[in-house]
Amino acid sequence: MASTAAAHLAPRTSPISYDEIARATDLLGRITRVFDQRIVGQRALRQALVSSLLAGGHVLLESVPGLAKTTAAQTLATAVGGTFHRIQCTPDLMPNDIVGTQIYNYATGEFSTQLGPVHANLVLLDEINRSSAKTQSAMLEAMQEKQTSIGGEIYPLPKPFMVLATQNPIEEEGTYVLPEAQMDRFLMKEVLTYPAPDEEVDILVRINDGSMSAPITVEPVTLEDVMFLQELTSKVYVDTSIKQYIVALINTTRGGGPRPLPNFNQHVRVGASPRGGIALMSIAQALALQAGRAYVVPDDVKALRHSVLRHRIVRTYDALANNVAPESLIDAVFAAVPSP
Repeated sequence: MASTAAAHLAPRTSPISYDEIARATDLLGRITRVFDQRIVGQRALRQALVSSLLAGGHVLLESVPGLAKTTAAQTLATAVGGTFHRIQCTPDLMPNDIVGTQIYNYATGEFSTQLGPVHANLVLLDEINRSSAKTQSAMLEAMQEKQTSIGGEIYPLPKPFMVLATQNPIEEEGTYVLPEAQMDRFLMKEVLTYPAPDEEVDILVRINDGSMSAPITVEPVTLEDVMFLQELTSKVYVDTSIKQYIVALINTTRGGGPRPLPNFNQHVRVGASPRGGIALMSIAQALALQAGRAYVVPDDVKALRHSVLRHRIVRTYDALANNVAPESLIDAVFAAVPSP
């Protein structure tokens, strides 16, 4: 539970009952146990995926190949009993290959609709920066509108719906960089690192004894359970002082805020948009629920600040030339703004 220092941030009447918190804790525990059977380490990846699922957002994953991105996406789909489709992005991939198309039946003389692979609960867009701008925009439209349009007909995407897009930072030949406006539509951008040596040993042991591919023994949660968790996340109380804190942080990334950072505009060309503030609040609510709390504390806002804001800050050419990391700029902003 929260410390007495943060007790003033709790509502007088909790919006979430004790039974609801207990049920949420049980469901989240089952999801964690499914991950434990398939994924070694990668705590940051797990937290990013589960938090985004609770907040109803999408995740952009950046890493070199072989760090369990596909396995993690499949595991999350298994943990929630949802459908999973993987789309390998290539330069010749067309929007219809993702969204779906109409097929003419010569026998009946009629058109039938074939839905594309985006119509699944979890969609893995592998190497999104290899697909053309036209295909990227079609996918991002589906992410935003939660529907597709085929032959003038609207087809809603299944609920819940979540996209995990991956990009490889070391290969730039034949890639199309995601524009900032499209990057902003991802709730989080998680940058994965290599596992620790002992975790790599554990991976080899599990592959050798077959436990990595053994059937999942934990009973997965249902899609109805996920909808319940998402509704509960949106009910988590956010005090006015926390909202003011988030707005102050976002404004500081733009060179303003209650305590503007000197010479910040030399490093940042464009700060975070209002969508960044919404993302900070949504993720804070998700983290509070995972901690068994019905209200947000400042630590919830701070915990995943890099993942929420690193892709929303556009650095200047000087900052890029001097290798000023977006994470260090985000840390400077959080250090400058006092917590409630």
